[in-house]
Formats: sequence, structure tokens, C-alpha cells
Amino acid sequence: MDLIVKHTKELTNQELLHILQARVKVFVVEQNCAYQEVDGADVNAIHVILKDGNDIVAYTRIISHQSYVSFGRVLVTQNYRKKHYGREIVQKTIDVIKAQYNQTTIKISGQAHLKSFYSSFGFICVSEVYLEDNIPHIDMTLEVK
Repeated sequence: MDLIVKHTKELTNQELLHILQARVKVFVVEQNCAYQEVDGADVNAIHVILKDGNDIVAYTRIISHQSYVSFGRVLVTQNYRKKHYGREIVQKTIDVIKAQYNQTTIKISGQAHLKSFYSSFGFICVSEVYLEDNIPHIDMTLEVK
């Protein structure tokens, strides 16, 4: 397995296409959710990719804000699920944020059914459940040192 961490402008055209294909497959097709998957945040994002050869195993997107950092688009591709790669990609994403950013707060909007998963990394729920693109979500934060 290889870990790749790149800013959008560092990605090759092929890498970007593979990322977008994986995201659309998981978040639009598999979750049957029509929404604007490719958005303006991709322009200045950091992409954390766990690869097995040419295959994307797991992925996240980091976005820097003025007073905090967020990550999202957390996915594990279908052939690699149930093998703890979700846990691995989230931990590696937190590690990248700690190493590359001065902010001490990570904020995420996670699908509500993953609350205990994110809590296991130390995230704390800071909102009630709300609908985002018709899927229940919660806001969570993690203070990093």
C-alpha cells in the first residue's frame, strides 16, 4: 500500500480523474444521492490517497479554513471494505493535518451513523443530527496538539 498526499495542483490529470470517479461512485451512485460532488473546495484541497498499485483503496480531502481544518469525502472503495482501511485513512489524515497545519481544531461533518467511528479518534459531537443532501449528518470537532 502506498500513501499519497498531494495538493490538487500537484495531481496528474489521471490521478484527479481516478479520485473523482471514486467519489462519484461512492457518494452519488452507491448512496443514490444526486448532489454537486465536485465543488469549489477541490481547487485548494489536499488529497490523501491510500493506493494498492493503481487502485484507490481509501481517500479523504483536507480543506484549510482560517481558524480550523476540515476533512471529508472519506471513502473506502468497494473491493477494500471491511478491512479497516477507513480507520487507516482517517488516522493518516489526522496525522497529515497535525504535520502540515498550525490550526489546532479539526471540524468535520460526518454521516450520523458513523458517530461512534469518529468518536473513537477523539472527535466530539457538537451539533444535533441534521439532513445534508437528505442524509443524516452531525458536526464533530477534534482538538489536536
